[in-house]
Order: sequence, then structure tokens, then C-alpha cells
Amino acid sequence: MAQPNAIETFPADLEDAILRLKDEQNAVLLAHYYQEDEVQDLADFVGDSLALAQVAKSVDKDVIVFCGVHFMAETAKILNPSRKVVIPDLEAGCSLADGCPPDQFQQFKDAHPGAKVLTYINCSAEVKAMSDLICTSSNAVRMAQEFKDEPLILAPDRHLARWIGQELGRDDLIVWPGSCIVHEQFSAKELAKLKVRRPEAEVLAHPECDASVLDQADFVGSTAKIIARSVESPADTLIIATEDGVFHQIEKKLAEAGKRKEILQAPGMDESCACNRCPFMRLNTLEKLYLCLRDLGPEVTVPEEVRVKALAPIERMLALSA
Repeated sequence: MAQPNAIETFPADLEDAILRLKDEQNAVLLAHYYQEDEVQDLADFVGDSLALAQVAKSVDKDVIVFCGVHFMAETAKILNPSRKVVIPDLEAGCSLADGCPPDQFQQFKDAHPGAKVLTYINCSAEVKAMSDLICTSSNAVRMAQEFKDEPLILAPDRHLARWIGQELGRDDLIVWPGSCIVHEQFSAKELAKLKVRRPEAEVLAHPECDASVLDQADFVGSTAKIIARSVESPADTLIIATEDGVFHQIEKKLAEAGKRKEILQAPGMDESCACNRCPFMRLNTLEKLYLCLRDLGPEVTVPEEVRVKALAPIERMLALSA
């Protein structure tokens, strides 16, 4: 595994070295909005899970370097198997994916015979392979509409599932009880206090947040939609309830639009830690990115039988999202 250690030495201009290696290795660098600012600035494309999947499918470079978490790199490999897919830190996982083990999910699915399966993209390749359709937070409601009144399993995020059910007026969804360790940290009580102090602010929240937080939001949407709304909103003060990696892109988009706004992080339950920052996403440092490009590892692979099964529901999602 390509990891920094005590005897590693790095170029003085690490950013320049990364860009040089990217060209030498004929690689493309994809980054999620939750990555460190400097990683986002080096990327060829920055986006949310849906946009990154769409881009990964069409990459014609030899190597895809995925600065995100493991399930995202897996998705890139599923969609574009002829490319080498690497990630700066193989330990960059996801609490949602880790909290939905394939064997347990198969048992859950077997307990509901006849139900269709709509799975959030934040899951393993094996769980995707058990699904009828994949969704992201950008298109979750739209994907759920494909199943109308059919029995429907939603996994692995219970908060996203509750929000989908609310949006569709369905209370019969069969929900896997998973959650995101980051989005669960936002405090509804502290948010209410902040809103009293800043009544002029607009609250924007990700649907992975708890219902008590979403109920106080003026806008609920994916990371990409939160960024777009931040620019479009008439409010001069914004309270954001998602990982603060989005702040970098919000500030860039505001500058491009010639606007200035105050951006506040929605308060967490513990003010003594950066609990609203994804510990997995932030494992991908510049040093690890340099080593990843230099050594072309760690590599992310997917067994072909699993890849083929997982590909069908992902491609169905992409077709419906076109």
C-alpha cells in the first residue's frame, strides 16, 4: 500500500510533482467535494457521487486516481474496467458501506421476498450487485419513483430513506437501519439556537441528516445541489448542514458570480471536535496522492462476476439520470 512513512522524502513543490506524475502516468484525477481544498484544486474534475460516476465511465486515460472513498473507486472500476483505478489511501472507507455487510444484507433481502431493491451508491460492490437500481442523493427521489407502489427496500441510509418516503408520500418503505457518522453529528437543538441568533440565514441540509435537522432546513439536497443553491439563494448568510469540504467550492462559485456571503457550519453535538468532517475522506492527503501516482497503488479491483452484476443497476441509474 502506498503510504507515507518516516523515511519517505517528498519534492519541495508537491503540487507540481503531482501534476507532472499525472501527465507521465496518463492519469486523470477525480475528487469528491469532501476532499481537502488542495486536493480539489489539483483535480481534473470535482463533483458529487453521481457526477463522478458519469465522468468515470467516459475516462479514456490509462489510470483513474480517485480522491474519495473506496465505494466511489469501486464504482469507477465497475463502469470502466479497462482502466487502472487507484486511491491514495485504501483505508478511506464509508460508515454507510461498512454498516451494510453483503452477507447480512442478503439475509435482509431474503426476509422480504418480492421486494425491489433501491440502493444508495454509498455501499459496496457486492451490495450493488444485489440491487435493482442505484441512486445518489442527487436523484434518489427520481429513482424511487421507478417503483411506484411496489414493495421497496431502501439501503443503507435510513435518513435518506425517510426523506424519500416523505417526498413521495410513502410510509411502506423497507429500510436498512444504517447512517452516516458525519451527518448524524449535526445537532437539531444547537441548530435551533443558531437560527434564533441568525434569523436571516437560510439553512441548507443534506438528506443524510437526521429528520430533526431536515425539519429545520429551508433547502434539502445533495452536495452539488447545496453548492448551487448557495450561489442562487437570495440570503446573505447560509447555514450548511453537510461536510464542510463543500465550503471550498461554494466560496469559489460565489467569487465567480461576484457575490459575498457568510457561510456557517451547522453546529454539531460536540464542539470540542471536528466531528462534522469525514475522517475517511480526509485520509487522502497530498503526500499520499503523490505516492499513489508514483507507485500506481493502492489499486481498487472488483471481481468480474460481482462487477457485471453491479454494472446493470448503475447503468440503469445513469440512463434515467441522463
